Amino acid sequence: MKILDWYILKRYLLTFSMMLLLFIPIGITVHLAEKIDKILANEVPFPEVAQYFLDFTIYFANLLFPLFLFLSVIFFTSKLANNTEVIAFLSSGVSFSRFLRPYIIGGVIVAGFALLLGMVLAPKASKGFNEFTYKYLSGNKKDKDTRQLYRQINDNEIIYVTSFDPKRKTGTNFTLEHFNGNKLEYKISANSIRFLDKDTSYRLSQFSKRIIGENDDIIIHERSKDTLFPFDLEDLTPVKYIAETLSYGELTSFIEKEESRGSSSIGRYKVVLYKKWSLPVSVFILTIIAVAVSSIKRRGGMGVNLAFGIFIAMIFVFFDKVFGVMAEQSNFSPAIAVWFPNIIFGILAVYLLYNAKR
Repeated sequence: MKILDWYILKRYLLTFSMMLLLFIPIGITVHLAEKIDKILANEVPFPEVAQYFLDFTIYFANLLFPLFLFLSVIFFTSKLANNTEVIAFLSSGVSFSRFLRPYIIGGVIVAGFALLLGMVLAPKASKGFNEFTYKYLSGNKKDKDTRQLYRQINDNEIIYVTSFDPKRKTGTNFTLEHFNGNKLEYKISANSIRFLDKDTSYRLSQFSKRIIGENDDIIIHERSKDTLFPFDLEDLTPVKYIAETLSYGELTSFIEKEESRGSSSIGRYKVVLYKKWSLPVSVFILTIIAVAVSSIKRRGGMGVNLAFGIFIAMIFVFFDKVFGVMAEQSNFSPAIAVWFPNIIFGILAVYLLYNAKR
C-alpha cells in the first residue's frame, strides 16, 4: 500500500471509531435518563445495570452500525475536499477508482467486524438486553405469547392451548390432533395440561381421546393421565425475541424446525437471519455513496454534505424499518424486505459513482 492508501485508510478507521465513541455514550445517557425511574423503582442491583448497559452498547452499535460509518466517511472525506486534498490527489494522475481503493479496504475491515458482531456478539448482547428489559422495564408486557397457541410440532401432529402459564407450566383447553397425511387418526383433549419436572412428562386432567375408525369411533375418557409428548415447553412458547439471541448456525436450525411446525413468526425470524448478511453488504454501498457525495468541494462546505448524508441515512432507515415490519406482520417476502434497501441504494451508489468519476 502507498502513502495515499495509508493516509485515507487511517482517517477512515479513526473517524469511524471516533463516531462510535461519540454517539454510543450519548445513546447510553439518553437511554439511562429515560429508564432511570424504573431501574430505581425496581431496586435493580448495580452489577445487573452495568451488564445491561454493556449489552445495550453492543445492541445499539449493531443496530446503527452502517449509519455511523456513513456519516463518518462523509465527514472526513468532506474535510479532504474542503482542504482541496481530493483535487490534489486526482490532479496527480490518480484515477477516481484508484482513489476509492483505500475506502474499499476500510470497508472490508469494517464489514468483517460487522459480520463478527452480527454472528457472535450481538446475539449474546440481545439476550441480556431483552431479558433485562422484560424483567425490569416493560411493566406487565410479556416476552412470550401465552394465549391462543396453535403449533405444528412435527409432520403429523398439531397442538392447541387456549392459554399457557410459563411460571406454573400449565395450560388450559389442550388439544392434540394426529394426522396420517390428510386424514385425522385421533384427537386428544384435556381441560388442562401441566409439565412435570420430575420425569419430564405431562399430566392431563379430564383426559379424552377419540380414535377415528372406519365405521365407528373409539372414545377413551380418564380423569387424569400422565404421558409423554414430542415437544418442549420452550417449543410451545418461544420468547418473542428468540431469533435475535441465536448465533447464525443456531438460527438456521431453529428456522427449519419452526417452518416444519408452521410457525406464524417465520417472517420475523428470517428478517433477523438475512440481516446478518445484508448489514456487511450495506457497509460497502454506503461507503461508495458517501465518497461520491462528499469528494466534491461545494460552495456550502461540509454542512451541505452532512445535511445530504443525514437525509440519505433517514431514507435508508425508513426503508429498512418499513419493509422489515411488512415481512414480520404479513406474507411479504423477508428476503425482499431485507435486501430491497441495499438494492435501491446500490443502484444509487452506481449512479453517484459514475457522476463523480465524470
